[in-house]
Amino acid sequence: MKVGCQMAFSEITSPQYIAEAGRLVEDLGFHSFWVPEHVLFFPEYESKYPYSDDGKIAGSPRSLLDPLTALTFVAAHTRSIRLCTGICLVPQRNPVYTAKQVADLDFLSGGRVEFGVGIGWLREEFEALGVPWVDRAGRTRECLEVMKTLWCDELSHYEGRYFSVKAAYQNPKPVQKPHPPLIFGGESDAALRRVAEQGQGWYGFNLTPETFKLHLETLQSKLEALGRSLAEVKIYISPHPTAMTHEDMKSFEASGAEQIVLPVFARDSEKLRERALRTLALVHG
Repeated sequence: MKVGCQMAFSEITSPQYIAEAGRLVEDLGFHSFWVPEHVLFFPEYESKYPYSDDGKIAGSPRSLLDPLTALTFVAAHTRSIRLCTGICLVPQRNPVYTAKQVADLDFLSGGRVEFGVGIGWLREEFEALGVPWVDRAGRTRECLEVMKTLWCDELSHYEGRYFSVKAAYQNPKPVQKPHPPLIFGGESDAALRRVAEQGQGWYGFNLTPETFKLHLETLQSKLEALGRSLAEVKIYISPHPTAMTHEDMKSFEASGAEQIVLPVFARDSEKLRERALRTLALVHG
């Protein structure tokens, strides 16, 4: 089973450390490098973070580097590790610019991008950006349709409810064909339906072996209803904090997980190496 690492970079992580982190985890054998997204955080918010009991993000974060910018920097200091948004808040963004950033990153990295996609949970962030919160799932669908024509068609165009792109060129195209894989995050019924309808992968978060099996059964049924199978979809997961033993990792693999993505956070390279090695040992034994 492949092992990915998730890191979050901010104003306290120096460019030198980010470069060292990318090289270190690649040299140790990690398959992928995942970076999250939030353009704003708030000291107070009413929105409920879906992965904590109190509805708040742990650690009271104040900033993050943009994921595509950070991954471009990591790409420049690595050779083979996969570069993944975990996850990109697609409906908050202009799809033409996002398509450009993703394609450029894929071009510059030699085809190493996996585009992790989510619809967002922090309503206050949408409001600050002037983007409607209502029907963000529908907006996400259109964003991805815009992006796919820009990635795949020499002369791109799109007409939808939210976006209109007259005949236009956008180059370079991604190295990966037809485009970098779309990996949808989320565990809800609607999120799994998006995987079945548009995705090349699913990234489940905060899962136990038991909840993983249940969600995977739901995903399989939705895929089969559309004439697809689980074999067509990459299955990535991040475990719940209570499911972090080697036995849990073996259970995830036996149930169909292709890759485990684990947080590897540290303030310096020495501590990062220690934690990265423990992470690999946790999965591989």
